[in-house]
Amino acid sequence: MRSNRRGMALLAALISVLACAPADEPPPAGQAESANGYTAGAPGIGDPDFPADGNGGYDVAHYGLVVDYAPTTKRLEGVTTIQAAATQNLSSFNLDLSGLDVRGITVDDAPATFTRKGDELTVTPPEPVDKNAGFTVKVTYSGVPKPAKDSSNLGTYGFISTADGAFVTSEPNGSKTWFPNNDHPADKATFDFAITVPAGVTAVANGELTGQPVTAGGKTTYRWSERHPMASYLATATLGKFDLRQGKTPGGIPNFAATDPKFKTSLDKLYTVSGEVTDYWGTVFGPYPFSSTGGVVDDYSAGYALENQTKPIYGGFEPDESIIAHELAHQWFGDSLTISRWKDLWLNEGFATYAEWLWSEHKGKQTAEAIFNDYHKRPATDPMWSYPPGRAKPDDLFNQSVYTRGGMTLHALRKAVGDQTFFQLLKAWTAGHRYGHVTTESFIDLAEQMSGKDLGPLFDAWLYQPRRPA
Repeated sequence: MRSNRRGMALLAALISVLACAPADEPPPAGQAESANGYTAGAPGIGDPDFPADGNGGYDVAHYGLVVDYAPTTKRLEGVTTIQAAATQNLSSFNLDLSGLDVRGITVDDAPATFTRKGDELTVTPPEPVDKNAGFTVKVTYSGVPKPAKDSSNLGTYGFISTADGAFVTSEPNGSKTWFPNNDHPADKATFDFAITVPAGVTAVANGELTGQPVTAGGKTTYRWSERHPMASYLATATLGKFDLRQGKTPGGIPNFAATDPKFKTSLDKLYTVSGEVTDYWGTVFGPYPFSSTGGVVDDYSAGYALENQTKPIYGGFEPDESIIAHELAHQWFGDSLTISRWKDLWLNEGFATYAEWLWSEHKGKQTAEAIFNDYHKRPATDPMWSYPPGRAKPDDLFNQSVYTRGGMTLHALRKAVGDQTFFQLLKAWTAGHRYGHVTTESFIDLAEQMSGKDLGPLFDAWLYQPRRPA
């Protein structure tokens, strides 16, 4: 995610939002085991910074989302089918869901009982689920989605209704505002979407259309499929009236661009630049990890962009090349390679920020070295130096240090190991963890292994010390 600096200058009164743990975490210490050896899945996935996010005891493989949304009433009717596997003997388990009324739940087609407490939906299947067994949960629900709000840190995010549809950006934990799920990036899954909207409204989701939209009775249903693993916060169902352009990048990757009519003049630029950037990053970071690329510009004044998988979205502004380069770099760093804990967010934002500098260098503008030096000239009293980006703070996740000082860390590394090793490292990093999860420690280990150098002092100075590195 990246804020639109130009847009934010004009929208200073608006929010300044920018966008993990193994799903098989054991139940919390002290949790009683039932007499038959089955226990309840934990109500959190195990991220100490976000203890209520996600859930323990199972791992999701696939989400099937069926959504019917009426912009006039802002009402959503939904059915979510979740295919998962138990990672412990389960007597019950939790899903994350904010608001919305649950009308019924089945587990393996049998009615299940459930309770609600805050954003926790606790499901008790008719029969306990054995460890390693697969099971299918179907949740039927409805209501008026309400976006998540955290003015001290994250602003407004999730399912945000607009005049003609919805603007859907869920980082870090807003997907629970429109469908029940395991809402933490540590548990990735594939997705299918069937989205029904009034005729004349377009529904844009992740992945690719699986067929032509079908219109009947004044409504149109769009079916999308993302067959590559995806974190829940990257799922989108952005709805509205859009101008579309579809084709392929010069390198042959399917390219889908959509703009609200207010931004119709930016459609060709969005399409062309997204294609050019996607192809170029393929030469720098390794093969593009997904089956399509592109972007969406909606008429919602968010003042930020988010890297929704295969469909980066730009909220209420025409993105320049730098922002497009940032969001598409996230398709590698954040989307394909996903953090296990939010504290390692610099692995997303620092890499995408450095990608902006590499794009500038590629286009013959300011070099990464020059940009690095401009930032390093900031006085020692600049707040950036007091925030070590290697440990993103839960109440200030998207601090500018996570972006800028994170990017500077990569340039310091590049200077320390040389261009040849650095760019080989980037490709090895993305190849070795493709569609998986990553940590800062694993990146440091790989950098030391490939360079043959002790890089501990460098990473300590740039990522963990609350002062300006020399």
